[in-house]
Amino acid sequence: MIAFASNPVNYSNLFAITLPETILEVVSLLVLIVDLAWLRRSSQAVRMAWACALGVLGCAASAAWLAAHPSLSALDGNILVATPLVAAAQIGILVLSALVLVLSFKAEFSRNPGEFSAIVLLATTGMLLVAAARDLQVIFVALELLSLSLYVLTAFAKRSAQSAEAALKYYLFGGMSAALMLFGFSYLYGLTGTTSLEGIAASLAAQPLSPLLIVAFVLVSAGLGFKVAAVPFHLWAPDTYQGAPAPVTALIASGSKVASFAVLVALTSAIIPPDAHLHAASWAVLLLWMAAGSIILGNLAALVQTSVRRLLAYSAIAHAGYMLLGIAANTPQSGAAVLYYALTYALTTVGAFGVIGIVERSAGTDRMDAFAGLSRRNPLLAATMFLFLLSLAGIPPLVGFWAKFNLFVAVLRAGTLGMSGLILVAVAIAASAVSLYYYLQVMKRMYVFAPVRHEPVPISFIELATLALIALAVFALGIFPAALSNWIPLG
Repeated sequence: MIAFASNPVNYSNLFAITLPETILEVVSLLVLIVDLAWLRRSSQAVRMAWACALGVLGCAASAAWLAAHPSLSALDGNILVATPLVAAAQIGILVLSALVLVLSFKAEFSRNPGEFSAIVLLATTGMLLVAAARDLQVIFVALELLSLSLYVLTAFAKRSAQSAEAALKYYLFGGMSAALMLFGFSYLYGLTGTTSLEGIAASLAAQPLSPLLIVAFVLVSAGLGFKVAAVPFHLWAPDTYQGAPAPVTALIASGSKVASFAVLVALTSAIIPPDAHLHAASWAVLLLWMAAGSIILGNLAALVQTSVRRLLAYSAIAHAGYMLLGIAANTPQSGAAVLYYALTYALTTVGAFGVIGIVERSAGTDRMDAFAGLSRRNPLLAATMFLFLLSLAGIPPLVGFWAKFNLFVAVLRAGTLGMSGLILVAVAIAASAVSLYYYLQVMKRMYVFAPVRHEPVPISFIELATLALIALAVFALGIFPAALSNWIPLG
């Protein structure tokens, strides 16, 4: 036991809580050693297969530890926590990262497969830390580990000018958002005298709302709003989704969103103390404005897109708006509903970008015309994309319907948002109907339009098996929604 930041640190406890992250870091080093020392002269396909396979094994080992130890005593000072709710989010993140790596087996966008897999694992490490962090300093460091890894991955297609442009925009917007968030964190520390979320909650409960606290709320919401691509901090998303390699886009749209919403739920619980109506109103107003803007702008902008990647980017902005409603409600039920939504949305999005990557590899573009006649060129590939799009639109009996249903019901039952919550839930339901139109544009091209090319779309067995497994999960979780909702405990 030694002293650190006036709190004793038990290193055996620290090691137990951070063992999943440690496993990923060790495996990332192993991937580099195997690729650069033993497989350097092997073919690109062999190197990528080994790098991704080792990465998947690392994610599986971390997930196994979390499944066996879902709850551990918190690190002294509640810097990091290990609860069943956090473990559920972390296991979901590991599954999503493993699926991204599996869908990268045949990727040809990089000549550095070892580095690619290692950085994916480092990004996943950042996601796990973000989900478990309950201290402003740890949250910031974990978010930066995640963000810097994603900036590099976005630029990994070195032969693509679009990838480099997307990474630069992502980096510039990300740097600005990080500065705003850190400034907001410094105000919270100045007002409360602590960086612990538990300590912040206790301190804010004993003090009235002040102008400086409102400024802190605005700055923190700006920083975290960037992470989840919420309006008006969404401008990076369409270009990044379009320019990044397809597996990287899948990672940005899935695991990073789960981690970011997990920490948003924890932060909201801390900065809105019980019975602090003015605190709650101020923070909720910010979240509700961001939610309304995201839902409306995301769905309307998606209507005019001709790139399927950009369409899903604006769709992601709209989905972020739905989840912000649940966070603003700030109840244990709404928090669990947000995590359920984030996990199911992320799973579906990984599958959708897996299909986009395969079509793009064959046609050389992600424009809607590339999907014309896909049902005749590869019926199984078209069928999986059909399920993914219907789930994103919230059509029963797929899991996307239950995700929206549970979230909207949790928001209405909470009653904390009053008439504003009722109005925004009605807007969200109407916007979901609008979203069906632009998802149908892709489906119409797959099943109604004549194909521009007539040769079959090539797909490897492992890609097809992975996409079929994701599609089966999307369908099965819709038939048995309690299988996942019962697994996610209340916070």
